[in-house]
Amino acid sequence: MPELPEVETTRRGIAPYLVGRRVTAVVLRRHDLRWPIPREISELLPGQRIEAVERRAKYLLLQTEIGSALLHLGMSGMLRVLPPDVLPGKHDHVDIAVEPGPSGGPRILRFTDPRRFGCLLWQWPGETHSLLAALGPEPLTDAFDGDLLWHLSRGRKAAVKLFLMDNAIVVGVGNIYASEALFAAGIDPRRPAGTVSRARYAQLAAEVKRILAWAIERGGTTLRDFLNPDGAPGYFFRELNVYGREGQSCNTCGTAIRQVTLGQRSTFFCPRCQR
Repeated sequence: MPELPEVETTRRGIAPYLVGRRVTAVVLRRHDLRWPIPREISELLPGQRIEAVERRAKYLLLQTEIGSALLHLGMSGMLRVLPPDVLPGKHDHVDIAVEPGPSGGPRILRFTDPRRFGCLLWQWPGETHSLLAALGPEPLTDAFDGDLLWHLSRGRKAAVKLFLMDNAIVVGVGNIYASEALFAAGIDPRRPAGTVSRARYAQLAAEVKRILAWAIERGGTTLRDFLNPDGAPGYFFRELNVYGREGQSCNTCGTAIRQVTLGQRSTFFCPRCQR
């Protein structure tokens, strides 16, 4: 599944081709993805100028004066900006066409989603969609720090990795980056969240920020399905320390990386470096 750096990479990739341009047409080749696509997408979006392309957690919002198209890439979704004459493939479910702009002629934003776990929904001005209402702070903002993690973790018996991946605590720290941040902070992912000290949470928050920022600069993590909007893979996957490396030697101490299952997700860690 594309995680926060991949979604942010997508946002940065598509924004220059969309912001300031008017939507000329919306083509729906099917009327549902994970949920039905609301009629506002096809009835209200055409004719509107895209004022901004924003990200909230792993959601993208195409902001217009009368509302926002809300997109989620799901497990295998991808957004690409293409010339309008590129023929769609089997899994190309939605095209949003925009007028010519400073960056070139007319373009289409094509939403490809083979597994159809993504979504395309509508958010009215001044409202917060129910999918966004209970989300925690963004990890790369000042609202997220070690003190927040420490306060919210008191009395919690759940594993610290599951706590860190809870979108009500902080958004966008998915399986890959939670594993990598916990390794960098030297914290065993199985440890109960309520037993981690304030100082160690400060280190963990700092590592989350560092790793996510670095992954964004490197273009995200490519695993199987995900490609950047220009078709080029991300390269952060070449620098993973623990994720997907079961049985391989730890880059720090040489101990074999272990894999366990937490919350039905594969979790990787070094039993010597992480306590």
